Amino acid sequence: MALTARDKIRKIIFGFDTPAGKAFDIILLIAIVVSVITVALETIERYDLVYHTQFQVLEWMLTIFFTIEYGLRLYSSRSPWKYATSFFGVIDLLAILPTYVSLFLSAAGFETLLIIRAMRLLRVFRILKLASFTLHGRIIISALKQSRAKIGIFLFFILVSVSILGAIMYIIENPRQPTTFSDIPTSVYWAIVTLTTVGYGDITPITPLGRFISAMIMILGYAVIAVPTGIITKEIISPLDKSTNRTCRRCKQIIGDTSANYCKYCGEELAENNIQDIRT
Repeated sequence: MALTARDKIRKIIFGFDTPAGKAFDIILLIAIVVSVITVALETIERYDLVYHTQFQVLEWMLTIFFTIEYGLRLYSSRSPWKYATSFFGVIDLLAILPTYVSLFLSAAGFETLLIIRAMRLLRVFRILKLASFTLHGRIIISALKQSRAKIGIFLFFILVSVSILGAIMYIIENPRQPTTFSDIPTSVYWAIVTLTTVGYGDITPITPLGRFISAMIMILGYAVIAVPTGIITKEIISPLDKSTNRTCRRCKQIIGDTSANYCKYCGEELAENNIQDIRT
């Protein structure tokens, strides 16, 4: 059955497994990045004074491109209303509306115009949509879902820890610094900043015991960074290990392509009985 024009457009815009679909995603990604950079440069006064006209022309060109793309998505979608009301559908709409709205609100005050321009930065969220179409993007999303329980428990432990440490630091430092460690919430804020190794320096302990505890929290901060990284990394590697740790029984070479039907080294047909797990 021949594909209709609508089906072909849908395959290019929503698909990712065809050369045309991949090319479209790359072009869209470049346009998003250029648009975000343009909006950012417009806020730099010395650049805007010199290149204001060029920025406006480029912005309108990109807006027209995104408008056409949004219209094609509505046209080719199997459920236009479902797409329009989805998270990314709303983001796509908000990404193009500010430019058109600025035509009517440009005389309403400079502050209003700045807010409208800032909303155009929402286009950067479209990058997430492109990333979710790739295999590696799906692996990362799957890893985050698989590790959400462990990460949740870890975050709960961190919240309890900073609450306890904040209370301890309040008891130690408040008599010496009543204006700095003024209450427990402020002390908890200090514990969070210290534990994450940010260290703003707006609140610092002055007692020897407080400084000792502060040093221990800083050291603990490195473990705080390492633990969730290790959990997520394990979940990412796990499906890859299951799919790539196989060898051909004939030539004993590792088979990396899970979709291959024949061994690329010896040509043996990769039937189930001709593949072994290298971990066995």
